[in-house]
Amino acid sequence: MEAFCGSRFWDSNLTIHTDNPDLTPCFQNTILAWIPSIYLWSALPFYLLYLKRNKRGYIMLSVLSRFKTLFGVLLWCVSWADLFYSFHELLQNRTPPPVYFVTPLVVGITVLLATLLIQYERLRGIQSSGVLIIFWFLSVLCAVGPFRSKIMTTTAQNSCPELNSGFLSRLTFWWFTSMAIHGYKRPLEDKDLWSLNEDDTSKTIVQQLSKEWDREKAECKQKEDVSYMKKSNHVQNHVGSSPEEAEVLIRDKKHNRKPSFLKALLRTFGPYFLIGSFFKLIQDLLSFVNPQLLSVLIGFIKNKDAPAWWGFLIAALMFICAVLQTLILHQHFQYCFVTGMRLRTGITGVIYRKSLAITNSAKRSSTVGEIVNLMSVDAQRFMDLMTFLNMLWSAPLQIFLALYFLWQTLGASVLAGVAVMVLLIPFNSAIAIKTRAFQVEQMRYKDSRIKLMNEILGGIKVLKLYAWEPSFSEKVLEIRKNELRVLKNSAYLNSLSTFAWISAPFLVALTTFAVYVSVDEKNILDAEKAFVSLSLFNILKFPLNMLPQVISNIAQTSVSLKRIQQFLSHDELNPNCVETKVIAPGNAISVRNATFSWGKELKPTLKDINMLIPSGSLVAIVGHVGCGKSSLVSALLGEMEKLEGEVAVKGSVAYVPQQAWIQNATLKDNILFGQAPNEEKYQDALESCALKTDLEVLPGGDQTEIGEKGINLSGGQRQRVSLARAVYSSSDIFLLDDPLSAVDSHVAKHIFDKVIGPDGVLKGKTRILVTHGISFLPQVDHIIVLEDGKISEMGSYQELLKQNKAFAEFLRNYALDEDIEEDEPTMLEEEEVLLAEDTLSIHTDLADNEPVTNEVRKQFLRQLSVVSSEGGECPNKMSTKRRVCEKKPAEPPLPIKSANEKLIQAETTETGTVKLTVFWQYMKAVSPVISLVICFLYCCQNAAAIGANVWLSDWTNEPVVNGTQHNTAMRIGVYAALGFLQGLIVLICSFTLAMGGINAARTLHAALLENKFHTPQSFYDTTPTGRIINRFSKDIYVIDEVIPPTILMFLGTFFTSLSTMIVIIASTPLFAVVIVPLAILYFFVQRFYVATSRQLKRLESVSRSPIYSHFSETVSGASVIRAYRRVKAFVDISDSKVDENQKSYYPGIVSNRWLGIRVEFVGNCIVLFAALFAVIGRNSLNAGLVGLSVSYALQVTLSLNWMVRMTSELETNIVAVERIKEYSETETEAPWIIEGKSPPENWPSKGDLEFVNYSVRYRKGLDLVLKDLNLQVHGGEKIGIVGRTGAGKSSMTLCLFRILEAVKGEIKIDGVKISEIGLHDLRSRLTIIPQDPVLFSGTLRMNLDPFNKYSDEEIWKALELSHLKRFVSSQPSMLDYECSEGGENLSVGQRQLVCLARALLRKTRILILDEATAAIDLETDDLIQMTIRTQFVDCTVLTIAHRLNTIMDYTRVLVLDNGTIAEFDKPANLIAAKGIFYSMAKDAGLA
Repeated sequence: MEAFCGSRFWDSNLTIHTDNPDLTPCFQNTILAWIPSIYLWSALPFYLLYLKRNKRGYIMLSVLSRFKTLFGVLLWCVSWADLFYSFHELLQNRTPPPVYFVTPLVVGITVLLATLLIQYERLRGIQSSGVLIIFWFLSVLCAVGPFRSKIMTTTAQNSCPELNSGFLSRLTFWWFTSMAIHGYKRPLEDKDLWSLNEDDTSKTIVQQLSKEWDREKAECKQKEDVSYMKKSNHVQNHVGSSPEEAEVLIRDKKHNRKPSFLKALLRTFGPYFLIGSFFKLIQDLLSFVNPQLLSVLIGFIKNKDAPAWWGFLIAALMFICAVLQTLILHQHFQYCFVTGMRLRTGITGVIYRKSLAITNSAKRSSTVGEIVNLMSVDAQRFMDLMTFLNMLWSAPLQIFLALYFLWQTLGASVLAGVAVMVLLIPFNSAIAIKTRAFQVEQMRYKDSRIKLMNEILGGIKVLKLYAWEPSFSEKVLEIRKNELRVLKNSAYLNSLSTFAWISAPFLVALTTFAVYVSVDEKNILDAEKAFVSLSLFNILKFPLNMLPQVISNIAQTSVSLKRIQQFLSHDELNPNCVETKVIAPGNAISVRNATFSWGKELKPTLKDINMLIPSGSLVAIVGHVGCGKSSLVSALLGEMEKLEGEVAVKGSVAYVPQQAWIQNATLKDNILFGQAPNEEKYQDALESCALKTDLEVLPGGDQTEIGEKGINLSGGQRQRVSLARAVYSSSDIFLLDDPLSAVDSHVAKHIFDKVIGPDGVLKGKTRILVTHGISFLPQVDHIIVLEDGKISEMGSYQELLKQNKAFAEFLRNYALDEDIEEDEPTMLEEEEVLLAEDTLSIHTDLADNEPVTNEVRKQFLRQLSVVSSEGGECPNKMSTKRRVCEKKPAEPPLPIKSANEKLIQAETTETGTVKLTVFWQYMKAVSPVISLVICFLYCCQNAAAIGANVWLSDWTNEPVVNGTQHNTAMRIGVYAALGFLQGLIVLICSFTLAMGGINAARTLHAALLENKFHTPQSFYDTTPTGRIINRFSKDIYVIDEVIPPTILMFLGTFFTSLSTMIVIIASTPLFAVVIVPLAILYFFVQRFYVATSRQLKRLESVSRSPIYSHFSETVSGASVIRAYRRVKAFVDISDSKVDENQKSYYPGIVSNRWLGIRVEFVGNCIVLFAALFAVIGRNSLNAGLVGLSVSYALQVTLSLNWMVRMTSELETNIVAVERIKEYSETETEAPWIIEGKSPPENWPSKGDLEFVNYSVRYRKGLDLVLKDLNLQVHGGEKIGIVGRTGAGKSSMTLCLFRILEAVKGEIKIDGVKISEIGLHDLRSRLTIIPQDPVLFSGTLRMNLDPFNKYSDEEIWKALELSHLKRFVSSQPSMLDYECSEGGENLSVGQRQLVCLARALLRKTRILILDEATAAIDLETDDLIQMTIRTQFVDCTVLTIAHRLNTIMDYTRVLVLDNGTIAEFDKPANLIAAKGIFYSMAKDAGLA
């Protein structure tokens, strides 16, 4: 049945066990649809017999009978339409299940039969037929169910009322009113939003855009191929000619056109956009009707004999024309904005899909931050451009028309005005170009500031441990200083352009009038001419200003377009570089003569790799740090560039990367990773990966939400979750990149036995294991030894021992450290001594300044491995690009078990009105005096503007004597003076405001940064980095660049509207009556709009961050996603996040249109009443006053609209101040330095440690992690700290550094209570080698010594002791070697050695080693241990150990269990005591 229907036939969950029962589609389409048909066909033979016998004469054709027949035929047509629709789907390559063909066919034939029966009965004289009545009754009964479920499915998604609204409702956006009211009553929430229209969803748009882009790429490729062919033929024909000529011809090929993303965009979104352009055209033409009507009105006022109804008609026409203009303009905007929205969806989707396919070398050319920027900033640019793109043709058109009408009014003197305009254009565009340059520069600073902040927040824990905050804080502030400098420069420019903007129309009017009056005495400036031309000049103002702005916008967008196009044209991973179908039988993986590199231009990392791996075998890959083990795994996944050779991998792959990649989701989701849940399999996976015990510890069991990058799991837990994901996936091939190093040794043993080993869960599957653990090697089937990117030897364990090459040597040396199976042949003592003697003679130079014992053996070993642990030959070895983020406290916190307690609280959205205090805070940041000055200046400016126009009106009324007017010179002079005064005030004003804004920006950012560096670690554990970065990027951007211009616009529009009202009331006092109702209407619309739009904006910004955080998560886990073949699923997640965001964006656009139409209606009423009252009071009014008041009324619409928009913009954006304030006032940790309490210079001189009744917890409300610890450590002791996961090992180190503050008790170092001194005094006197090696992008020198405290000699000494000297000196830039983001261009082992070098530089009396041996092979481990033993001889060393053999020779071992001290004694005594330590040692094979 399922095959027939395409879905389940019966689902009791849907039908029975529910409050809202429904039947499955399959049941509805089969049983319910067929019941009436089955009934009719089974009754038919008997009924026909009965009718044959029955003959009563026929009945006449009645209307009812005709109607019945028609109805039957209609139903039959409907069924056929269904059937044809199914065939149409078939043609579209979507194959519908068979039921969609069968049911319409059956139903159609049955309905036709019923229709024929109606006629046959009529002929047989049957009045009313029982058979048919029952048939129709059954049909209705069976249709009720499907009808109900159809209604349910359509109403279930909150669909947008736009689709079903009428023409008028769409024209006035009336359908939006319900949401506006809703938003006014109470703040909107997610559930109130309408679902997106089908055409606006990612699925539809991205599909179209991708199709067009692929088509574009294909066309280019074709052209390129063709031109290449042409060229090569050309060359062959020139056989005889000189080789140079041929070369030139070939080189010419470079000028091929690249695929143009613009073309793809135009093809996808062009047609829809053109509809909007058509509306714009009509609106442009309409805008010239009103000035003509104004001139008619003034003529009517002058002509006292004209009948009154003319005046009323003119007023009515003005009103109608204005209303039409409003409606059409907003339709145009709707089309533009929707296009913009679709563009953003499309571009985001395309970039996301691309980021999952690009090669690693392409990925390296742009950091995650830059790609996220493409998505956010550049896609946004397109959106912003769409609104004004039509101005490109509309502006010239408007300018042309305005000039034409002006010529008609004032004749040739218009040219003087035009000349001024033309002169202003280069001035404006010069400013625009300069601003553009500043913007690019500022973007650069902003990018680097955000990148730095990103790294700082990623490694904040390390900064705290090292007390490095001041150095980094300085770096950020340095960048910020430059950024603000650029901002200041562009503010100067902006105030100049504002000056030009305000003065332009005035200057134009002035020159035109002056020339007009001066050219000829007979030229009289009367009201009609003056005010009609003024209103035409006002129309001119907009296109003239917009044109340069649109052009500079286009310039910006073209830069964005280039960036996006460049990203979309990056090389993609070749999906066919790993063959998946054909492979020699019996083998799972075969590699023949393959050479790989991380990028086409880089030198190969792996050379001549040959290997055949039989199905079901377990293969270990061993080798030194940086020899290409991880690269080999990546090559098998198809992550590297295959330069030559063949690779084949058969079957599905599961991949466990070296650094676990964990999603921000529940633990269970991380393990299922999109597969269907299967409880039994899931429990097995948990069991075998030793996660059962961890689940008991986690707050919500497997429903615990894991923070981004897995911050609330310890390193070992992350690795095990990653492994469990692989186990659950039950793939055919498992690629395990060193999964055992991050876990404790006994856990590693458990995992090897239970999962990877010969008897593990995965037995029978092909397993490739990169490992450093020697103890597992005897149990594997094959061992591959890598050296310097080549396979140096391979074979089984015994074979490799017999060959007695490097591997055997490697093993023998480590057999001493790690107990391997007993039957291993060990060398005799004397042989070993001999060996050492031999080596000594060869390598004395190396060993002469070091203790000659164990050390020589180590040196010899290092010579053996051509590539030393610094990865000398192999700097390009990339640990597959993944972010190492700081591991948060390794023990999971132990809070109350409640599944609903989320670690990461959802970002709160402020609801309701923005409090006035926020405005006050901003004013304080600007400085209150400046704020008052600005308001005062604005009043002056408007007074000047009104003055100028009143003067003009007075001038036009000057009596005409002998066809001329007198004192024109004086008139022009005063008019000019008033105008220039206005411009000057504007200049000063915008300048003051800009300075104030920059001031505010500086203080707010400084406060935020200061606070974030002083915030305790627990805040970072519970807050996603994205959220903090958002404050530093988005919110600071708003304060820098959005709020000041918004305030400028707001004040401008507010005062303009005010002055309009004053002018109209002054000329026609009656108008005062209408003001009150209009103001009330305006106020209501404004409140409704602001409440709704503000909440929509908030919802939009909250739903936006998940898009980017999911995106950066995806980029960092791309290799895992590809390996598990989950790309499609991730694309769907991303699409749904984008749609979620657009769901709140779309109503936001519409709310602006809704508002616009209503506010402009108020404006149009003002025009109507101004004209009406002028007509009513025409006997007492002169033409000049009417002209003044109506021309003012005509321009008020715009400022009213903008005023509401700006109020709302201000309210929405001022939230940024609130959000930054919120994060500048989070609780801080103790002060860094306490005056008068700093410890002596040489403290701690002895290194004594004492814990007294010490208890600590991670955060308020969680259980204690350490309970009443009491212990004493004497100076110079070496203490190992061990315990199962979650026992509180890492917490101890965090307490010493006061990352966690005591609940009770205290810690004393050399008798000084650490809780009484400043944090930096404490932290800078302790040294830690943290669990995760965190590096920052910058020079190597900066990474070792950010404060420039040490000399070069000291740094080289430290590098030498940490065995990095060879690597660093082999780099061309030596100490200035650039580390990339997170130290990606060093291998994990090398990063660990850099951390060791840091510790050596600081050299304090207390050293803490936190599981630092995790990601390193035994050799590097030995190097580190050796260095620590020699260099930190007289220091107190605390080691949190994974591998017990590192601490067996320590003074004492502290065993923690559940936050208390279980055992604390010499290792030998502990083993003798047969306690916890003994059992751990036994697991590790040491006891």
